[in-house]
Amino acid sequence: MSKRDFWQGNFLMVAAFLLLLALLAAGCATTDETNPPRSVSEQLLLSTAADRALTNADFTVFAGKKIYVDSTYFDSYDSKYALGMIRDALSSAGALLMDDVTNSDIIVQARSGGLSTDSSDSLVGIPKMGMPVPLSGSLAIPELPFYKSDKQHSIAKFELLAYDTKSRQHFYSSGPLVGRAYNNNHAIFFISWNTTDIPEKKKPKKHKSHDESKSTG
Repeated sequence: MSKRDFWQGNFLMVAAFLLLLALLAAGCATTDETNPPRSVSEQLLLSTAADRALTNADFTVFAGKKIYVDSTYFDSYDSKYALGMIRDALSSAGALLMDDVTNSDIIVQARSGGLSTDSSDSLVGIPKMGMPVPLSGSLAIPELPFYKSDKQHSIAKFELLAYDTKSRQHFYSSGPLVGRAYNNNHAIFFISWNTTDIPEKKKPKKHKSHDESKSTG
């Protein structure tokens, strides 16, 4: 056997192997039925970070006070949700929310230092590519990961400034209120899993039925 025949034979074997892997990968592929501009994961990352930024905030100083929340300096993604959470936290602490600034005792100015996500990904394996095949053009090889990860995390940073409606004297400064969340996807070959601290993304625990509890008791 000549060297030319040897390399041609090996090339065809490698091409056949990659074609088989491509067919297997195609068989495991899924198709999205809808593709909205933003994923639910992104929205939950932001809302969860916003929730946690306010979890440990102590707003009891506003109890019984008539409060007007000024959003003039609040600019961020999902600002309506974040402002709603701020209003919720103030109300839960006993503040009386006013829709008209003239009826308030205290003006609370809310501002956002950040409400967004960062992401990173890594791949150990064969990236998506085209492979030339003699007399047949090219063969599209899908991504074949031995290990792949796609990691996302979000940070929310809010601050509140409060002052007297009439005298304009300083009443309260919250300092930085920070919350975080993460959502990570991993895959080894065709086995994938997710790690996250977003409550809505976690799989609910299975509870034993009444009959199962009696049988195991």
